[in-house]
Amino acid sequence: MLPINRILVPIDWGELSNRAFQLAASLARDHNAELVVLNVVPLSVEIYGPPSECYLDHRLVELRRTKPSDPNTRVQYLLAEGDPATEILRVAREAKCDLIVMGTHGRTGLNRFIMGSVAEEVLRLARCLVLTVTCNVPANLIGESQGCKVTTSE
Repeated sequence: MLPINRILVPIDWGELSNRAFQLAASLARDHNAELVVLNVVPLSVEIYGPPSECYLDHRLVELRRTKPSDPNTRVQYLLAEGDPATEILRVAREAKCDLIVMGTHGRTGLNRFIMGSVAEEVLRLARCLVLTVTCNVPANLIGESQGCKVTTSE
């Protein structure tokens, strides 16, 4: 089994990233690994301009509220600006992460072509293992362990 010392989990506070965070936190606890929690603020310079410092400070405060259930888990919180896939890959490389755990909507066909897939790009280009979590059924309608699919890259 490969040693897992540092786990990156990008979050956007959506249902899938929350599930990915819970899984990453459990893996960090089980492997005594550090958890790197990342939120990427996409740059929309052409339309809105760069985010204000106040907005970024608020995002960092919100990010730090995302805590694993085990208080002994070591956590590093990072905020990045830019293209989500690019920033996830950069942080994984710079932080020397052994694993990336992330949610994915599992879009296919025209939807994926139009909207792209951050998870797909990360899966293709990451230098470490990537574990993706997809759920097709809302959590309030199912048990915690049902309705989710977990896949890994090798």
